[in-house]
Amino acid sequence: MTEPTPSTAPIFLVGCQRSGTTMLRLVLDSHSRISCGPETRFLTDLERVVGRDWERLARFGFSQDDWLRRIADFFGGIHHDYAAGRGKARWADKTPLYAMSLPFVTKVFPDAQIVHVIRDGRDVVVSHRKRFGYWSAVKCVVKWPRYIHTARAAGRELPADRYHELRYEDAVNEPEKTMRALFEFLGEPWEPDVLEYGDKQHDVAAKYTVEADRRRAAAKTDAPIYGSRVGTYRRELDPLLRLLVFVFSRSTLRELGYR
Repeated sequence: MTEPTPSTAPIFLVGCQRSGTTMLRLVLDSHSRISCGPETRFLTDLERVVGRDWERLARFGFSQDDWLRRIADFFGGIHHDYAAGRGKARWADKTPLYAMSLPFVTKVFPDAQIVHVIRDGRDVVVSHRKRFGYWSAVKCVVKWPRYIHTARAAGRELPADRYHELRYEDAVNEPEKTMRALFEFLGEPWEPDVLEYGDKQHDVAAKYTVEADRRRAAAKTDAPIYGSRVGTYRRELDPLLRLLVFVFSRSTLRELGYR
């Protein structure tokens, strides 16, 4: 019996900001076959080519499929060369913003696998306030449901082997079980070392390392994956933010089973 051919399909890790996508990025990047580098953020800027700029660009005489192929060659080439330089066979991109443009992302990369990280919106609001300030937290009560609904709607249009939802709470409370399921979805062999991603080299901004160290110190742990931030909204959401969450996020929380 022949072994299945290892996948080289691109992986896109998406989700509302402050949902745990950076942690998942480092887990993926710790796998011997997968490279997940810094956020790109610019792929969706190229959607204009086949979107609002198409009437003008169509005059070049190239089809939309040809433009999409050129975009894929450019964007994928950057990731491919970066991965190859690190001895990896497969690339992943962690850019939360792409949750809002999955139809375009999957049009450029028809074989892409999407990993959508979902976290309790109330804790996401708290994290926005801590990281970006109070006004960001206010806006998040609307942004979080929009990200969830947009990404899930796109996911429903994809086959089961192309879209995977991963709950942040599961990832931190049952990391091995959750990550095993993730790598099974990706068709990759399980490697226990991915849970110890702090022991490996990653291309991350210095501010992330400082913030991660601060959070671990506050949680009184040196473990890379820990669950102390689950449910922080119970003690850290003030009355105004609680009211806004109730008005704008309640139905989405219920839809996802958050009580």
